[in-house]
Amino acid sequence: MAILPIVEVPDPRLRLVSQPVAEVDDGVRQLITDMFDTMYDAPGIGLAAIQIGVAKRVVVMDLQEEEDEEGKPIRHPRVFINPEISEPSEELSVYTEGCLSIPEQFADIERPARCRVKWLDDKGESHDEVFDGLLATCIQHEMDHLEGIVFLDHLSRLKRDMIMKKLAKLRRAA
Repeated sequence: MAILPIVEVPDPRLRLVSQPVAEVDDGVRQLITDMFDTMYDAPGIGLAAIQIGVAKRVVVMDLQEEEDEEGKPIRHPRVFINPEISEPSEELSVYTEGCLSIPEQFADIERPARCRVKWLDDKGESHDEVFDGLLATCIQHEMDHLEGIVFLDHLSRLKRDMIMKKLAKLRRAA
């Protein structure tokens, strides 16, 4: 179990375009394990490898939308290696997004309501599925990270500057 430090804005690594994974091997599987440990500890629902400083096209997600009898989240971990998005819907949806790389800051972001995603899992098997709702929003958010984009880039300059000022204030107080 390795809980790794999360890279936060304005670290320039978050602007890197991540490289494809050539082979799903034990090193990639260890990266995935470390990413889940880090994401669950944070806590979050999605994490791209670049958010722990690794510029590989790997995303982990777990929306944890259900709870057991004791009120604990039921885990449904998902792994996306070399994911590709296609066929975004013309219909848009708005979600209040947050990001582990931009702690305690949230904003309403408009994205396609549905999209098709192709990816490899941790066994190297390929998948092709249409996502909608929070799953579509989350995969698009995490895929942005693989392209060097953070959710702030979807906001006006005024809103982006306001969030960065709030973040700076929180950091000074800490």
